[in-house]
Amino acid sequence: MDPTKASNLSFVLNKPLSVSFEDRPLPPLSPSDNDVLVAVNYTGICGSDVHYWQHGAIGHFVVKDPMVLGHESSGTVVRAGPGVTTLRPGDRVALEPGYPCRRCAPCLGGRYNLCPDMRFAATPPYDGTLTGFWTAPADFCYKLPDNVSLREGALVEPLAVAVHIVRQASVAPGQSVVVMGAGPVGLLCGAVARAFGATTVVSVDIVESKLRFAASFCATHTYASRRVAAEDNAASIRALSPALAGGADAVIDASGAEPSIQTSLHVVRTGGTYVQGGMGRDNITFPIMALCIKEVTAKGSFRYGSGDYRLAVELVAGGKVDVGRLISDVVAFKDAETAFEKVKQGEVIKILIGGPNEKI
Repeated sequence: MDPTKASNLSFVLNKPLSVSFEDRPLPPLSPSDNDVLVAVNYTGICGSDVHYWQHGAIGHFVVKDPMVLGHESSGTVVRAGPGVTTLRPGDRVALEPGYPCRRCAPCLGGRYNLCPDMRFAATPPYDGTLTGFWTAPADFCYKLPDNVSLREGALVEPLAVAVHIVRQASVAPGQSVVVMGAGPVGLLCGAVARAFGATTVVSVDIVESKLRFAASFCATHTYASRRVAAEDNAASIRALSPALAGGADAVIDASGAEPSIQTSLHVVRTGGTYVQGGMGRDNITFPIMALCIKEVTAKGSFRYGSGDYRLAVELVAGGKVDVGRLISDVVAFKDAETAFEKVKQGEVIKILIGGPNEKI
C-alpha cells in the first residue's frame, strides 16, 4: 500500500458524546530511525474508549482537545526507518499502544508500564489508533505468525492485559482461580489461567448469558452472584468444588464492582493472592480484616509490562487461547459510532472496526 495514496481518516472525540471523522496528515517517522509506519487494519473497543466517549475523562485524564480514539489494534507495516532490523513492509503486526521514556526508574527496573511519562494511545493528550496510519517504535510492534489473523491480532492488546493480571496473581499448575467479572478481560483472564495450568477456574458474573459463554470458553465452574452478603456469595463459590473448600489460591477482580471486590477477599484462601484488575470507583468499603487475618497478598495490575505482549501472541499462535471466539461483529470504519453504541449497550463481547482502508 502506498500511504500517500490512501486515507488517513480518523475517528475523533471532540467532547463527550460528540465524535467526527477527520482526514489527518500522514504521521511522520521519528528522527530516531527506529519507527515503523503501520496501516491500521482492525481496532477493538475498550471500556476506556467508551468512557471517554461518554464522559470525556477518566480520573485525572481529561479530554481538553479533540482526540482520536482507540488503542486495541493490528496493522500492516508500510514503511520502516533505516534503523529497523526486525520488521519490513508487508509484515502484519499487533500494536502495543503505549511507549515509555525508557530512562526513568520504573523503566530501568523492568516495569515500564509504570513509567510516569508513558505516551499511551487514546489517553489525553495522545491520539489513538482509530485512524488510517500509525507511527510506532518497531520494538512495540509484534509480528504476527502466519496462523494468526489480523482480526485476532487486534485482540492481542486485551489478552496482554489478562496475561499481566494472571502473572501478577502468580498462577501455577494445579491451582484454583476465581475470576470476578465475565467481560472480555475477565474471560481472557480465565483462559490465560487455564493456559498457565490452573485446574479449577470459576467465572463469576451477574449476567447468565456471560456465564454460559464463560463455561464454553474458559471456566470449569460458573457462579451467578446474588444480592446477598459478600460472605454468603463467597461461601457459595467455595462450595462449587472440593478444590475450593479452603478458598481459592488466587482471586482476580476484573469487574471493579464493590460487591465483587468484597466477595473476592472472602473467597481467597489463607495465604492466597488477590489481584485488582478492574477499575471502578475511587473509594469503596473494603474488608480489611479478611485481608489481614488471612495474610492475603494483594496486588494491583495496570496495562502490561515486559514480555506480556509477546506471550499473548504466542498463546494465540499456539492455540492456547482462542481469541477469535470473542469477536461478535466486525464493522466498516464509517460505522464506528454504531460500534461504540453496541458496546455501551452490552450487545457484543468484542466488536472490531475495520481501518479506513480496509474493505469490510
